Amino acid sequence: MKKLALFIIAILTLNTQPLFSQAPKTEMAELMRSDGRIYVVIAVILAILTGLILYLIRLDRRIAKMENEK
Repeated sequence: MKKLALFIIAILTLNTQPLFSQAPKTEMAELMRSDGRIYVVIAVILAILTGLILYLIRLDRRIAKMENEK
């Protein structure tokens, strides 16, 4: 179990490292930032991810309930 947790932490650390690097600024990103559209994009992405996570939690509970009934 500890190996799995360490593996997951290592993968997440390696995958998020490029997010913090200094990347050249693109015109589209600057335009979206200046118009305030980037916040709409982030809100939509967060809403979709939240919905997926809640759906998976609900599905897991249903499956666990069905397994316990047997």
